Amino acid sequence: MPKREPPSWDLVLKRNSVERLKRDLFPTELENQWHRLVDTPYEKLPEEDIVRLQWFGMYHDKPKIGTFMMRIKVPSGILSAQGFRTIGEISERYGRDQGELTTRQNIQLHYITLDKFPEIFDQLKQAGLTTMGGCGDVVRNITGCPVAGVDPEELFDVTGIVSGAARFFYGNREYSDLPRKHKITIAACRYQCNAPEINCIALVGIVKDGREGFAIRVGGGQSSTPRLSRHLGVFITREQALGVLRAIIDVWRLTTEYRISRVKARLKFMIDDYGPAEFRKMVEARLGWTMEDLDKMPLADSESDHMGIHEQKTPARFYVGFPVYLGVMSGRQMRELAAVAASFDGDIRLTRRQNFIVTGIPKNRLDEVIAQVGAIGFPLDVNGLYASSIGCIGDPHCNYAVTPTKTKLATIIERLVNDFGGQVAGLKVNLDGCPHACAQHWTGDIGLQGTTARGAKGEPLEAFDIILRGGLGRDAAIGKPLLRRVRSEQVEDQVARLFAGYLERRETNETFTRFCVRTPDAELVSIAQGPQTGAEAAA
Repeated sequence: MPKREPPSWDLVLKRNSVERLKRDLFPTELENQWHRLVDTPYEKLPEEDIVRLQWFGMYHDKPKIGTFMMRIKVPSGILSAQGFRTIGEISERYGRDQGELTTRQNIQLHYITLDKFPEIFDQLKQAGLTTMGGCGDVVRNITGCPVAGVDPEELFDVTGIVSGAARFFYGNREYSDLPRKHKITIAACRYQCNAPEINCIALVGIVKDGREGFAIRVGGGQSSTPRLSRHLGVFITREQALGVLRAIIDVWRLTTEYRISRVKARLKFMIDDYGPAEFRKMVEARLGWTMEDLDKMPLADSESDHMGIHEQKTPARFYVGFPVYLGVMSGRQMRELAAVAASFDGDIRLTRRQNFIVTGIPKNRLDEVIAQVGAIGFPLDVNGLYASSIGCIGDPHCNYAVTPTKTKLATIIERLVNDFGGQVAGLKVNLDGCPHACAQHWTGDIGLQGTTARGAKGEPLEAFDIILRGGLGRDAAIGKPLLRRVRSEQVEDQVARLFAGYLERRETNETFTRFCVRTPDAELVSIAQGPQTGAEAAA
């Protein structure tokens, strides 16, 4: 039963402008009106149509002068060489040779104009790719383990399940009218590299009594109200996966309860209200059958981002994970990397931490391929911090960012590498330019969120909140903002002091996050602020 009387559709439409515009003209119907969009001067385009373009994976670039970010969905991050080459060619031809890898295993291009979109969409379709539902109130890109199907350590191969779910949900009109965005991840990775803790729905691979299937987590998410997903207490077989995914989404989407406010229009708020046990009953009522009980959620024994050199299931074949500095790739680099992979029928896999993996490399070509990829701009022999750090799109492209992001992350990385060398390899530094948490700052070892401070005369100043004690896996937790509105020019010093304090005071085999967990707030703040420099004292 509902916790409260669901609002009427009349009230929803009165209060929620996005629900109104979906009723007036459903966003995907713009595909039949492209001539109107192209022929209308940009400054005269209705704002409602700009919002509808999100269903095509397009957001305004910054500044809003008629160019757009285009998000290409890549289920589980798995791309053929042909697909990767196509994206690179589109970037070079239409997107000023720029591209970015995202934390949902998408690729984003910039500077796309509306008049070019129909031909871009056709090129992507021919390569088996789509932007449909890259943004908007839809099932977003379904993520997973990037080495699914080739990793000899995986519990079982889920590539067919992921691709089947993507075929069903992507572009599906029924599931393109959700209360808001919805995020699914599916994997049977022993390391749970796909972050099941922070997705709306996570199917977590498990073998129970010799049967391949999934535990289910629900209600995760970040943004300004972060939540870790919760164990639904069930086991389902792989054959039941799609039906259960549909039922979970249906229970949420078919009530008006979570449509009246965009702020509360996420599955995590429904799980907050009902709890996993009651929500499970609602899902089972929708299914018409009772799911099998599962007492404990399987957890990863250790962490892996699949970077470096690894043997595959296929004898004499290898996959190699390459760091992508700041998650940025040019179209030329994509095209050249695709040519390397195509030479041995390999493919390219995108990771959650904004890196890529090349699979299918013959043993006798391993050194050659590593050298070729290094020459393209992605050397393997670099500090591990290059692979473990994450930065959101932010400035200069994103209209929400209030601080620089990629450039700021670069200065932090440079400082840490210069000061600590190999000791900092693997530290998870997650930096966002706003509360939306695209770079998942709540669950990094060190999270940073862009904000605004005030100077002596009240003038706005770039600043960051520093978040500690976050993590995933066995140490899963939402971090705590311990240092607020740290002026931008002081951030590198404070981050470096925190890491130095950890090195000085850590216990045997203690991780940075576990050190932060056992260290009192005041002590961590004192370590970060340290002795003031002359510039800091003057400020």
